[in-house]
Amino acid sequence: MQRQRSVPRLAGQAAARRGSATVEFAVLSPIFLALVMTAAQSAFNIDTAHSLYAAIRQAGRLASLDSSEFRQQGQTANQKVIADIKNQLTAEGLPGDQMTVTITEADSSTEFDLSNPDNDLRLFRISVEVPYSAMNSIGTFSTSSMEKFNASIVFRKGRNNLVN
Repeated sequence: MQRQRSVPRLAGQAAARRGSATVEFAVLSPIFLALVMTAAQSAFNIDTAHSLYAAIRQAGRLASLDSSEFRQQGQTANQKVIADIKNQLTAEGLPGDQMTVTITEADSSTEFDLSNPDNDLRLFRISVEVPYSAMNSIGTFSTSSMEKFNASIVFRKGRNNLVN
């Protein structure tokens, strides 16, 4: 009488499947890791852009109004707005010292003087530029495709005071 050896044959098939799972994992794990890293970097970029726009909006609201009560002695309105933007972004963990903040005419690159009463009701643009290399401290991706983060918003200079 012959004995059937079905159990050892099944064990051999399981061992072969285990090896193929290892190969599949080795092939797919780098692709999955690249997708996860791309998603993380994209989330970081979106968060940074949101922070830049939020800081510009806050400073733009102040710039649109008369801020003379809130400026230090000898500080111009432009200097106050630029300092506020850099301080807010530094408080959020972004490199405020490496940012370029400009306040210009809405349709040109001419500097806009917020303190000049002749500029009331005129449009102006606040722009912030940050080198991507300063933001990408992890170094996950090359900076060749993106050199700088840019954000800008156009406002209208008002004639109102903050306090009645």
